[in-house]
Amino acid sequence: MKPRKLKEHVYWVGAVDWDRRLFDELIPLPDGTSYNAYLVKGSEKTALIDTVDPTMANALIDNLNQLDVKNIDLVIANHAEQDHSGTLPQILKLHPNARVVATPKCKNLLMDLLLIPENKIITVEDGETLSLGDKTLEFIYAPWVHWPETMLTYLREDRILFTCDLFGSHLATSDFYVTDEATVYEAAKRYYAEIMMPFRTVIQKNLEKVKDLQIDVIAPSHGPLYDKPEFILEAYRDWVYAPPKNIVVLPYVSMHGSTEEMVKHFVGALVERGITVKQFNLAKTDIGKLAIALVDAATIVIGSPTVLVGPHPNVVYAVYLANALRPKLKFASIIGSYGWGSRMVERITEMLSNLKVELLDPVVVKGFPKEEDFRALDRLADEILDKHKEHNLTD
Repeated sequence: MKPRKLKEHVYWVGAVDWDRRLFDELIPLPDGTSYNAYLVKGSEKTALIDTVDPTMANALIDNLNQLDVKNIDLVIANHAEQDHSGTLPQILKLHPNARVVATPKCKNLLMDLLLIPENKIITVEDGETLSLGDKTLEFIYAPWVHWPETMLTYLREDRILFTCDLFGSHLATSDFYVTDEATVYEAAKRYYAEIMMPFRTVIQKNLEKVKDLQIDVIAPSHGPLYDKPEFILEAYRDWVYAPPKNIVVLPYVSMHGSTEEMVKHFVGALVERGITVKQFNLAKTDIGKLAIALVDAATIVIGSPTVLVGPHPNVVYAVYLANALRPKLKFASIIGSYGWGSRMVERITEMLSNLKVELLDPVVVKGFPKEEDFRALDRLADEILDKHKEHNLTD
């Protein structure tokens, strides 16, 4: 990809990573990603806003060369994580007079993670500005989106908000701005679910900090840019502020068919009661899809057989993920089976410590489910419906 012009003397100079399929050796990237960096040429100084993942350093350097950039005065480090700051050492070597601009916490992380010399870093306070001559950069502290040191950069004259990870999407595309809203919405929701959702309450405060800014373009550091900012702002308001919906998420595993029969019956019972169900076979599912489903769900019901008196390992991973992501769930329950003994319910319950949920009576059966077990599943479906109605989630 070549440099792309946002506004006069403002350019995208990042890299599109079409082939990356795993992030942090953890997060699936079904559609690749991008590392967006931006060059702002003022009448007196030139600033580079963020860099790229070290694996794509050549793309950034080539883009700067194509723009015939002779001198970079400032490198704005909105975030110290290596996919955004990892190419700082190369940039500072090529532009030895440049100084890095960061929050005090980001300064410490850059020194620790990338061994950037302390005398190369300038710290800025929340709301502080730096002049590039005819262009002004304003820095807005935005902690926990998704590290403690993050900030946003606002280019006042051009009304561009550079948000780094906030509002991002792991999506490799040739589209500069959002054109396919449905595709970007799904990618941005996955990104929010996997990365931002644990910090939902803090993000509420950060959204308040930018609500009065005049914004023509939101320029994140992953995925396409938003030339219609309300699209992603409205999505985040829904994900962050809105109450959960009349949805049950049902991640499960079945080894010999008993738990699967329970899941089939239970899903039917929930659907008959007008409850939306999102079912995930953990032996096959994309864990990112599960994370997306958790954004809106009111209830999670975990289905597991018993393995050595505890839950199935795939279930342990899914429950750990749900507990770490801290979605807006209000209720939880467990269904499953065992052969000769089980402490599955206790083990799963202990793993849900971060979730402020009411635990509804589990349905755990010995062997293959029988008629009384199916009736117990119906009672659990009734209880979930009553709870959803009680919290006005069924309208």
